[in-house]
Amino acid sequence: MGIEKYPEAMEFILHWGEMGTQWGANRSMSQVHALLYLSDQPLDAEAICEALDLARSNVSNSLKELIAYGIVKRTHIPGDRRDHFIAETDLWDMFMSISAERKKREIDPTVAKLAELKERMASNKQLPGHVRERIGRMHQFIATLTSWYDDVRRINKSTLVALMKLGSKVARFVPGKGKAATADTPAGGKPRIRQLD
Repeated sequence: MGIEKYPEAMEFILHWGEMGTQWGANRSMSQVHALLYLSDQPLDAEAICEALDLARSNVSNSLKELIAYGIVKRTHIPGDRRDHFIAETDLWDMFMSISAERKKREIDPTVAKLAELKERMASNKQLPGHVRERIGRMHQFIATLTSWYDDVRRINKSTLVALMKLGSKVARFVPGKGKAATADTPAGGKPRIRQLD
């Protein structure tokens, strides 16, 4: 019995497909991903088509995209000449792969375009000052976020997970920010920064 025969599994697959459209992904691609994520064994394209009642071309295109995102891999089974596919099941690695691909497709071109505009604006004396200032601020803001993202990606997974669990408490490690940081600052003295264990 395939995983799609279980009502809860199929509900998850259908919901993942709907959410995919909200996140800018194709519904079929998201359903293929959900099926592979739930499957405890590699699946070939025909099995995916049958399980989700999708056309072969739709499944093929979905698999190509998922492989490009780095969240599905092609694998082989001894004695079977067909390609089989498995999904990344480590949620953190999955999230980081999706983030990296979306940054490459959506954020990097925007940063490049804003940098180009900033350079062109420098020689355009007729451009209204507020336009120059707002595009410049947008470029600085997105470039700063991109730099922060690149820094975060270099932190090992266990440290990142620990930071996420801290939530807003992470503000206590920034001098002068948040109530916790103020409480740790002696009167007239320098802030004491608590170290992670």
